[in-house]
Amino acid sequence: MRITDDVYMLDCTPASHAYLLLGPETMLVDTSMPGSAHKILAEFGALKISPRAVRHILLTHHDGDHIGSAAVLERETGATVWASAGDMPFIRGDRPRPGIKRLASALMRPEIPPALITYPADNRVGEVEVIPTPGHTPGHVCLLFRGVLLAGDLVAVRNGRIRPSPPLMTWDMALVMESIRKVAPLPFKWVCPAHGLPVQRGDQWEKIA
Repeated sequence: MRITDDVYMLDCTPASHAYLLLGPETMLVDTSMPGSAHKILAEFGALKISPRAVRHILLTHHDGDHIGSAAVLERETGATVWASAGDMPFIRGDRPRPGIKRLASALMRPEIPPALITYPADNRVGEVEVIPTPGHTPGHVCLLFRGVLLAGDLVAVRNGRIRPSPPLMTWDMALVMESIRKVAPLPFKWVCPAHGLPVQRGDQWEKIA
């Protein structure tokens, strides 16, 4: 599903959306569930994008349905895989995941990308601005690219409406709301969540902030 000329939501990852950012350096945002890599690579082929054209894989946070296929895609693309410093201990297994996600970790154990590195100090990867938005997880980030906000799980979209991250799966709901307010002044026209379909911003962000 093409969102803009430069942003494409992969059709093969409906349970937790991954996105392609097209530009001088092609990037993949999140990698969906474990076992999704072959579908993602097949969709690259359908789009006539060589796996080796993907230069960066940007992870919004440590949940298994976002990092699930990162290790396989790292090998197949040769891309640099990025994550936040705040979520790195959870991805590497150095710290147990908080709350109900500790149980999820026992059921879903994604392979860890061996060359995983933290986002640069200037919070930029090429044209993408990395925006720290803690709350859903301690190191959650959103990504801003050419007027599109790749929102990860900061928000979800249900029936065309933007909603904050559901409390049950959220580390700190007060921080989620603080992060939503922090993002509000940024210049974006589209909101691309991991769960639910992308929507135009309109006045929706201000209504939930």
